[in-house]
Amino acid sequence: MSGTVRGRGARALVALAGATALLAGCSTGDDAVDVANGGEFRFVAGTPAGEVIPGAERASAPDFTGTLLGGGAFDSTSLDGDVAVLNFWGSWCAPCRVETPDFQEVYAEVQDQGVQFLGLNVKDTEQLATAFLDTRGITFPSLFDPRGEVALAFRDYPANSIPSTIVLDDDGRVAAVYTGVVQQDDLRAVIDRLVEERETDG
Repeated sequence: MSGTVRGRGARALVALAGATALLAGCSTGDDAVDVANGGEFRFVAGTPAGEVIPGAERASAPDFTGTLLGGGAFDSTSLDGDVAVLNFWGSWCAPCRVETPDFQEVYAEVQDQGVQFLGLNVKDTEQLATAFLDTRGITFPSLFDPRGEVALAFRDYPANSIPSTIVLDDDGRVAAVYTGVVQQDDLRAVIDRLVEERETDG
């Protein structure tokens, strides 16, 4: 396949066990939410570094709600109109200890450009997750999702691999998908392209 994701044509049925072994990052463990019948799920292949899914091939992200770490309700409609970076993480995940502070640095650079970041904390305790954020000075919000219910909503994407990151365009469509740690320069490149897209379309 060429260097861009081919929308629905790029989706494939993959056994959960095999996919977990192949995807970079930490497993959600044996007690992870079953994301599809028969232990299988469909997912969009990871987007090449710094690339985005062509606009005509982007699918709308699912709506979701939940409770933020530290309190307060969250509704995904609050992301409407902004580029949004969704990062699935856990305090127990070693790569997250490197990636999350890197995300904070990028967030500080772009938060005034109509870009939102949202962490989605899975398979964790609230105490450990909050301590993780506090000790690393993370200021963007995180949804507390101990049962992985939001990951279930994103069943067409590899959100069961931790860490994983999904970037949405300002229309709430999935524009990039990453499994494993995302390099800062790759994340910046994708955000810059989507912000430029929005300004051009506007």
